[in-house]
Amino acid sequence: MAAEPAAVEFRIDRRSGVATYLQIVQQTKQALRLGVLEPGDRLPTAREVVEATAINPNTVLKAYRELEREGLVEARRGLGTFVRRTLGGAPDATAAGAPLRTELADWARRARAAGLERDDVGALFTAVLDSTYSTYSTNGADTVDRSHKGDQER
Repeated sequence: MAAEPAAVEFRIDRRSGVATYLQIVQQTKQALRLGVLEPGDRLPTAREVVEATAINPNTVLKAYRELEREGLVEARRGLGTFVRRTLGGAPDATAAGAPLRTELADWARRARAAGLERDDVGALFTAVLDSTYSTYSTNGADTVDRSHKGDQER
């Protein structure tokens, strides 16, 4: 009986300045947020990731240990690494064809047509996200919430 293929393929950008294991962690979290990975899904084995990306197996294992430490996956001896829980609060809103995702895709196409480069769009989107999610009002005063500052992902 052949193993079911993994639902995610990792893409490593060696020029990004982001540690390879963190790229795997971030891509896994993105797949969890977008519903590409769901509880019970198997992550690619370290061997599969090494064959696809030509990175060190210890790097893959380090990423998987970090995801396990965060309670997102669990290693099952002899079987692989499996998703324990998802991320994000509204999977229906992020699914392909969902209205918000469609609107965002339309906006991204307009931004590209207006001449914005990918990095420009990323910077603009991050600025809007920061202004939308990082301030909240308590007793009439605006306060910056920095509790998730280190958890920002792209």
